[in-house]
Parts: sequence; C-alpha cells; structure tokens
Amino acid sequence: MRSEQEANRAVERYADMVRRLCLVHLKNEADTEDVFQTVFLQYVLYRGTFESEEHEKAWILRVTLNACRDVLRSLFRARRAPEEELERLPADTGEERREVLAAVLSLPEKYRDAVYLHYYEGYRAPEIAKLLGKNVNTVYTLLTRARERLRELLGGEGDG
Repeated sequence: MRSEQEANRAVERYADMVRRLCLVHLKNEADTEDVFQTVFLQYVLYRGTFESEEHEKAWILRVTLNACRDVLRSLFRARRAPEEELERLPADTGEERREVLAAVLSLPEKYRDAVYLHYYEGYRAPEIAKLLGKNVNTVYTLLTRARERLRELLGGEGDG
C-alpha cells in the first residue's frame, strides 16, 4: 500500500489527465468522478513498483481506460448525451473548441482512445499501441480514420 504522500503526489500529477480521459469516454461528470476515485484507490492499493515516472503514467492511463470500459459495459449505466457535459465547460471555452470536443466525443470508442492519447496527451503511435494492446499499424489506421471522420463532422478540407 502506498503512503498518503505518494497518493497526494500522484493525484496532483495525474488528476487532470485522468479526468479528461474519463470525460472523453464517459461523457458525464458523475461517472468521471466515480472512475477518478477508483483509479486512485487502485493506485494506493497497488503493491508493485514503477520503473520510471513514464511507467507510472502508463499504468494510470491503462487503469483509467479499463475502469471507463467497465462503466460503459455496466448494464445499469444510464445513457447521457455529450451535450450535457459540453454545457458544463467553462464559459471562456471557444465555440470552435466546443465543436471539436463534441465531434471527438461523438467518435466510436476505438477512435476516441487513439485521438485522445495522441492529441491531448502527446503520445506517439508506438506508445499508444503499447497502452492499448494493439499493433502499431492499427493505431496509425485508427488515427487516420478518426481524422477522416472528424473532417467530415467538422466540414474541414485540410489536415489539422
């Protein structure tokens, strides 16, 4: 079991990342908070050691993704519209940014994972492949298809 000091350090370091990833997957604040607590409880109870800070971050990402999937698989989960959460964004969030977030949230889960990890967390395809347990070429394909869908949804013509 980890000390309170270690747990506090992890929460300070990874809280925003975990919340963003949960929101992208779960599309509502209540489930996001539930998974957030679950992730850091598992962190406190984890008896293993981490080779590096990057290993710790990858472990937290993996646990977060698994916990989100567990919630999504739950038979009792009420479906909520992503618009519910978009209304809760800070007032200074630009309209274009809201539109992009809505488009990302509307993507199928397999695309959302790849897009989130690549564009929001800065991971490269080989790292994403390890985190998701997929082939590197599969990740490249997911990113390409996600960009195509986003381009269709947003009406864009160029890349970016």
